Amino acid sequence: MVTPIEIGLLVVALIGLFVAFKLLRAITGLVVNAVVGVVILFVANLLGVGVEITAIAVLICAIGGVPGALLVILLAYLDIAFVASVAPI
Repeated sequence: MVTPIEIGLLVVALIGLFVAFKLLRAITGLVVNAVVGVVILFVANLLGVGVEITAIAVLICAIGGVPGALLVILLAYLDIAFVASVAPI
């Protein structure tokens, strides 16, 4: 015979699984956005945009994702921050 405690534990376990599933879906989206942001930063550097890759720039891209990468590229393009230094010839 099934007791009310067992039914309650089953309901709590199902709720826990549902919450864990929702959290994993949200975290997966954030991780993908962060990886794409860092890849955009490296591709912009390879294309010669003039973005200096520093720990702060990578951190901004990892936290901000695509908007963070676009912000770093814009700031480098406008010579405000993250500008790659060029040695005089």
